[in-house]
Amino acid sequence: MSEIREKLKGSIVALVTPFKDGKIDEESFRNLIRWHLKEGTHGILVSGTTGESATLSKEEKKRLFEIALEEAKGKVPLIAGTGTNDTKKALELTKMAEEMGMDAALLVTPYYNKPTQKGLYEHYKFIASQVKIPIILYNVPGRTGVNLLPDTTAKLSEIDNIVAIKEACGDLKQVTELKLKCKPDFVILSGDDFTAYPTITLGGKGVISVAANIMPKEMAELMESALEGDYSRALDLHLYLYPLFKVLFIETNPVPAKEALYLMGMINTPEVRLPLSSLSEASFQQLKSVLRETYKIA
Repeated sequence: MSEIREKLKGSIVALVTPFKDGKIDEESFRNLIRWHLKEGTHGILVSGTTGESATLSKEEKKRLFEIALEEAKGKVPLIAGTGTNDTKKALELTKMAEEMGMDAALLVTPYYNKPTQKGLYEHYKFIASQVKIPIILYNVPGRTGVNLLPDTTAKLSEIDNIVAIKEACGDLKQVTELKLKCKPDFVILSGDDFTAYPTITLGGKGVISVAANIMPKEMAELMESALEGDYSRALDLHLYLYPLFKVLFIETNPVPAKEALYLMGMINTPEVRLPLSSLSEASFQQLKSVLRETYKIA
């Protein structure tokens, strides 16, 4: 597990899933992966929240993993989003990712069920005991209704193949407690672009990023600068990218990100699946303004 711990760092894109006429747009998906490899993205998450995992079928997830493996296996770490609020289904997806050869699996805390800390611990412990693939915990209370607390994470970090956490609670005090309480080699990744830079200053190793969908090179440079201790350069990049961080959450992720990629000509349509809906006109104009006036793109 030490090898994957070393590789989980920098800017890991939480890749969107392009759709066209209700189906996966495989051409656009391949092109996005090739673009990220060219721009220096350090890792790729497939079928995460930004990839609309909640509305992807098992067969669609399998196809996305296949394409990612064809395009990027051995080039950057490939992470499979396999978490659901059903432990049995999450295990089934995690086994599938393992058998296919994905490098790690990201499992979000079970949403809607609102398990206790004991339930969260048992959920992850059970899945980890049934597979050998490295597991990344994913804590995002704003979307799941439950907060994976540092004490619980610390217990889980003792399990050999639970190697990292994507921490998207937005609370740097909680990140600090993770660093204090978890095993020294346990990898802490920011789950929020806003906190990526400060998370590294607290001992984190990188970010699983939405903004990297739009500006992969700059996000990679931000993370590299911070990891190398060039905090002045990292701060400059953080401030430069801050308007993008904000506008990408003007409405529910990944709706703004897909609109941005469409404006940039990177995907064929900005289509999202219900219950998500297209960006409002006011938000669209604000997004377009930030892209054009701040970044001179789209």
